Amino acid sequence: MARLPAFTALLLALAVGPALADNDCNDPVATWKTREQVRLLFEQNGRTVQRIKVDDGCYEVRGLDRSGNRIKAKYWPASLRIRSLEVEFGPSGDASDYLGPSTAPARPAVPAAPADRSPRRHGQ
Repeated sequence: MARLPAFTALLLALAVGPALADNDCNDPVATWKTREQVRLLFEQNGRTVQRIKVDDGCYEVRGLDRSGNRIKAKYWPASLRIRSLEVEFGPSGDASDYLGPSTAPARPAVPAAPADRSPRRHGQ
């Protein structure tokens, strides 16, 4: 009877495995840009590189922006397109450097609820 749960676990692992592997970069190594090109791209706009490594087939760069906020960026190695970006803002951090100007339409003001004008009797 112990074979049935083990078989079920094996089937589940085989079904979930391909979905989890989707997080990796899969560019052929022959098409990769150099670490120097990654460094130059990251250093645009005053960023400082602290570390470049390969993680799951992607370039991962850690560093600081010009305001001292910590950055972790992942790039596709062949095109150097950004795959993910994490910014840990310090106490004076400003997200506008990363979000750009707001293009969302202004939200209309919500009217106040009308005051309850129903007559009240004493003792209620």
